[in-house]
This record gives sequence, C-alpha cells and structure tokens, in this order.
Amino acid sequence: MAEAIRLAEKAYDLGEIPVGAIVIHRNKIIGRGYNQRESLKDPTAHAEIIALSAAANTMNDWRLNDCILYVTKEPCSMCAGAIINARLKMVVFGCYDEKMGCCGSLYQLCGDRRLGPAIAVKGGVEEQRCALLIQDFFQSHRES
Repeated sequence: MAEAIRLAEKAYDLGEIPVGAIVIHRNKIIGRGYNQRESLKDPTAHAEIIALSAAANTMNDWRLNDCILYVTKEPCSMCAGAIINARLKMVVFGCYDEKMGCCGSLYQLCGDRRLGPAIAVKGGVEEQRCALLIQDFFQSHRES
C-alpha cells in the first residue's frame, strides 16, 4: 500500500484527485497508476484502470488471475467492472467511498457471483492516511 500512497501523492502534486494503485503478481509490482483524468482529459484515466492496463501489458495477457490490486480508495463502478473483467484474485483498498464505492460501500460488484467468480476484497488498509490525503486535496482546492 505504501507504493500506492506514493503514487496518490504524485497525483496530488499534479492537481489530480489523489488516488494511486499498483498490481502485484508473485510479490512483484507489474502495474502502476495514479489518477490522470485532468491531464489526459480522459474520464476513464482512473488509477485502477491505468494500473490494470500496465499490468496486462507486462503480463502480455488481459487475464490477471493471480494478481492483487492495491488502491488507496475504494473503486468506483467503472473500476470494479474492469477488476472483474481482468479476473483479479483480490482487491485491497485504503479508504471507503460512501458515495461511489462499489467494493462494499454503495455496491459490492466484486463479490456479485452473477458477474463471475467473486473477487476477494479487503478495505480499510491504511484507511486514515488515504482518507486524509483526499480530504486535504479537496479542502485545499476549495480554498483556492
């Protein structure tokens, strides 16, 4: 999670909502991403999507069966859908997102067996640190 937080801090410094993500395969980082919606002018440029794409390129396969995604904020519906489609083994996230979170808060898409095999989810890892980063970002942008 420390590397995902570092990537979230990079997003923060670039004026992006501070979310960072990494994909792990056999204890090795194979994909990294941070939010880049503003800089790329792309609504799909979420940290998770970028990390999954990088991991798929590294593995030369869209199937990421034995991989774990670490992300600083609970994934939204788009990202949860990509996680399901990539067939990840597990998602570990930092802070919960009561408004848009789809891995336990608002919905639990990753555990919905109607969409395929359930993906293990663990939330609340480094929760306070991840939440404070996002809260600080929005507070500082409201003041400017």
